[in-house]
Amino acid sequence: MLELEHGFRVVDVGATLVAERGASRGRAVAPDRLERELRQAGVVRAVVTPPSDPGGGDYLAANNAVARRSVDRPFLPFARLSGPREPADPPGERSRPGDHPDPESVAQYGYDDRFHGFALDPIRDGLPAPTTLDALGNVGLPVLVTAGRRLPPSRVTGLCGRGFPVVLGGIGGDPGTRELFATAVDLLERHDDLYLDTGTVRSRALLERALREHPDRVLFASRAGEAHPNVAVMTLLTCSVPEDTMRRAFGANPSRVVPALAATD
Repeated sequence: MLELEHGFRVVDVGATLVAERGASRGRAVAPDRLERELRQAGVVRAVVTPPSDPGGGDYLAANNAVARRSVDRPFLPFARLSGPREPADPPGERSRPGDHPDPESVAQYGYDDRFHGFALDPIRDGLPAPTTLDALGNVGLPVLVTAGRRLPPSRVTGLCGRGFPVVLGGIGGDPGTRELFATAVDLLERHDDLYLDTGTVRSRALLERALREHPDRVLFASRAGEAHPNVAVMTLLTCSVPEDTMRRAFGANPSRVVPALAATD
């Protein structure tokens, strides 16, 4: 595929990197191919996480492998976390057995210069305990949160106000979640530490509304590794918004939330 030509510096808050060779799920691709696809789309730096694994729970090995495979590549690893609670459970209830990160684990990740933030997929992986969420606030690094029908944006806002930026993704890509994305745009008025990523949104109308109403709160995400990043770049490029707004979504906004994305290329 030919490289896209556009005049924007594009950085990405949502790519997936397989932890080890042979461990791919779906379309997940190896590091060399992921780097090549991002370059073809004009993406100069990308946040990467291991894919979520509903049958797993302990992401220690996967996180370390992703950090190792990001060395000397334009990738910024985020550590994926699991948790003992279903999203709808009361704070003290534990419904997912297994070893899950505790506050000490979060502190180790947070002060390890290999990692630049965290990723949560509560529907697949469970929600961390309140003490672990408090530890995320102490560290203060951004947290990517995947929402959906079982975890609507109104529940994700329960993570706001804890001392870390919340980047909400996973909605807006199909008719069943487009209304959820519209709701999330409304919620930006009430939560200064909430951001939306563009990774799964394919409706220009939804993107244009978010960009016009909150030009400083929309972050480009490609979902590279699951889909070719050209798709997400082209979707944003075809929006009818001012060039400065598009430039902010592609580069300035993600770099403000994840400062390492702003590093010199």
